Amino acid sequence: MIISPSVLAMDYSRMKEQTEEVNASAAEWIHFDVMDGHYVPNLSFGPDLLRGFRKLSDLTMDVHLMVEEPHKFIQPFVEAGADIITVHEEVLHDYEKVMEMCEYIHSFGVKAGLAVNPMTDVRRLQAYLKHYDLFLIMCVEPGYGGQPFRPASLSKIKNLRKWIDHTDSNALISVDGGIKLDTGRECARCGADVLVAGSYVFKDDIGKAVDSLVHCIDRTQADRKDS
Repeated sequence: MIISPSVLAMDYSRMKEQTEEVNASAAEWIHFDVMDGHYVPNLSFGPDLLRGFRKLSDLTMDVHLMVEEPHKFIQPFVEAGADIITVHEEVLHDYEKVMEMCEYIHSFGVKAGLAVNPMTDVRRLQAYLKHYDLFLIMCVEPGYGGQPFRPASLSKIKNLRKWIDHTDSNALISVDGGIKLDTGRECARCGADVLVAGSYVFKDDIGKAVDSLVHCIDRTQADRKDS
């Protein structure tokens, strides 16, 4: 299981210190939310800030674009150090546009992800199982941190896990929104590969929070083997 702390919840007066704590933890990725104030009613980060994180960390930079015109953001974020770039299916919607975006992201030598919001039918991802590297299930409405987890997301994870396994896809399932100890365990049981956690990780002790997710996931995986 991969833990991807979302720096949207970081204390930016302690950016270097908290990034070093993430580096020292069991986290493998850093999740970077990009919001344009149009697709979602909030603004966040540009590529220059990602470039700063890249100087502080060798972890995988997991960039989530919540923007209306994602094609304009791909190259700047790749040049800033992105390893994975995820776009929203709802923005592209059309099959040809979704496929073109996948090819465009891959042309820069980075991995491509496709996200869906809580109200989007997860079946819309089925056509892309063998093309995208990651599928992001939003468990809250995108745009703001600290929202409660939506339990309906669990059925989406289960279905997506089944489809990926049946098509021999290598794609990962990532979940974002309201992830903490109990919801992380439930997502792991349903087949998630990546947990994006913001408020839970940066609330107090970063290393302890990440470790708690890792240990609950290890127990869940052991439960699966025994069942």
